[in-house]
Amino acid sequence: MKKLLILVMACYGLNARSQQLNESRNFLYFYSDSTVYAQKIRLRPDFSGGWSLRADARRVPVSQVKFFNNQDGFFANTRRLSLLGEATFAERIIEGKVNLYQEVVYDDVPIEGEYYGFRDYRRQAVNSRMFINKGYADLKKVNYRNLNEAMADNPKSLALLRRYRNAQITGIAMYVAAGAAIIASGITLMAEGKQVGTTFGGMPKYEGRNYTGSFVLLGLGAGLSIGGYFIGQSGKKNIERAIDNYNR
Repeated sequence: MKKLLILVMACYGLNARSQQLNESRNFLYFYSDSTVYAQKIRLRPDFSGGWSLRADARRVPVSQVKFFNNQDGFFANTRRLSLLGEATFAERIIEGKVNLYQEVVYDDVPIEGEYYGFRDYRRQAVNSRMFINKGYADLKKVNYRNLNEAMADNPKSLALLRRYRNAQITGIAMYVAAGAAIIASGITLMAEGKQVGTTFGGMPKYEGRNYTGSFVLLGLGAGLSIGGYFIGQSGKKNIERAIDNYNR
């Protein structure tokens, strides 16, 4: 009898888990790992000025909901990664062995009748404001360490992540060099020449000033800054390439 009871409980657990993976239906997935299915799931403002989820006629505090799925898409609660602990949501934009989420903002003005929807937004390039997870695990921020841990079993994805990290290091180094060049430009601009009076507008007038070196340093700083930006942006593309490769 005891073995039969254990077998029944095991089958029930497997059945409950399989139901949780049925994303053809609308559902709320709670931090307690329980799931509630509903015909309609809506995010609506509540009396306190925040938001609550409505599963048919039932009102559910967003602080209890880890994920929800409805006609608008699949969304994850980012509350535990927020500095203020406020409930915001990110939409899953890449689904696979590693899921990628982009944070979205809900309008506080109904779009139609009592329906509230997310503001129009465009998918961004993968960046550090996004999130990843596997299955229904907790969200993690997109950074080299978390991505490296998530895809540790795929050498090609790891190689693409190293390209991303190297590009970021190079970009930061170029930004630092750009800052140093711009500061040096300002110092040489102030140091060169001897002040002999003032101009008509009250600006200091210098004798024997040579601006060439200052402008060369300024141009070098600007060039390094622009180069650092483009190298950093190019490197970020390797994050999406790594995730796409891992999900194949």
